[in-house]
Amino acid sequence: MDRKLLDLLVCPTTRQPLLPLDGRGLQALNAAIAAGGVVRGGGDAQTQALREALVTRDRKTVYIVDDGIALLDADNALATAQVEGFPAA
Repeated sequence: MDRKLLDLLVCPTTRQPLLPLDGRGLQALNAAIAAGGVVRGGGDAQTQALREALVTRDRKTVYIVDDGIALLDADNALATAQVEGFPAA
């Protein structure tokens, strides 16, 4: 994702800056998705593993990046509280 664009993006709910999700966070999230334990903000199950994502500064919310496009809406947001052992930083 373009760094200049990333500097402008914020969480639509909390207005926190968004950062690329690191490898450890992505691995923990994908393990929970594979186990069937992740639900999107809109109530639908997240069934596909993520290749790229953005996370809020407080690491409580993850937004999916699909083919280079960030899906920044509450219905697609993933709460990290539902991922056991999600890394703090």
